[in-house]
Amino acid sequence: MSEDEKGNLKLIVRNREDLKVISAYSQDSIVAVKDITFLKKNRIFVMIINRFMWEDIERGINRQSKRIRCALKFEGILKVKSKKINQKNKKKRLECLAIECNEILNNNNEINFFFAGGGVITLISESIEAIMRDLGEAWSVKYTPKHKI
Repeated sequence: MSEDEKGNLKLIVRNREDLKVISAYSQDSIVAVKDITFLKKNRIFVMIINRFMWEDIERGINRQSKRIRCALKFEGILKVKSKKINQKNKKKRLECLAIECNEILNNNNEINFFFAGGGVITLISESIEAIMRDLGEAWSVKYTPKHKI
């Protein structure tokens, strides 16, 4: 994990444990359907999210709630499928709940992105290779996501 000169996050993912960290940072992120792309020839899956900056909230009680644009890029992707996501509605916004990974046949991985309302995007990959990188400047938001335990 590293931060650049602006304090922006950059994480490199190589295994399931690293993916759990990305999942935590992605929780409550908002993504528009138009910002989800699978470059089949290059075997790359990219999602640009508006990440809620939980790390700022956790550093101090009176911190301002903020979001930042963030790129998630997965390499070595063999196949992508989705469930309960209307891909024609490009402006539809999805709220990311969690990212989980399971090993499946032939030592491949099944990486699932779970969204509020039951939507799921599943990546089938031959390895776990991903980067999460903040883009640009953060902005203040009025609402902090709340979770019922």
